[in-house]
Amino acid sequence: MTARTIEQLKSEYEQLNERKIQAQTQLSEAEKQLASAQAEAEKEFGTSDVKELTEKLEQMEAENEKRRSEYQTLLDKISGDLAEVEKATAEGKKTDA
Repeated sequence: MTARTIEQLKSEYEQLNERKIQAQTQLSEAEKQLASAQAEAEKEFGTSDVKELTEKLEQMEAENEKRRSEYQTLLDKISGDLAEVEKATAEGKKTDA
């Protein structure tokens, strides 16, 4: 290990201290963002617990899939009924002609 001068050590200390201050600033900002996200989750979902939020998300996704499936079934029925009406209308026109 090469001996460094006092000036070099001071410069290295200043760089390290600046990095420390930047890291502390970033940590502080991240903590603020976390607190804000937790407060928002509490307000909207009644909890900020990650496990509980994950469970709520899974429940919401399951409910959305159920509703999507029901909607698709309804649209398929409407489409089938419409096809029958169109077929009956077409057949009615043929017998009238």
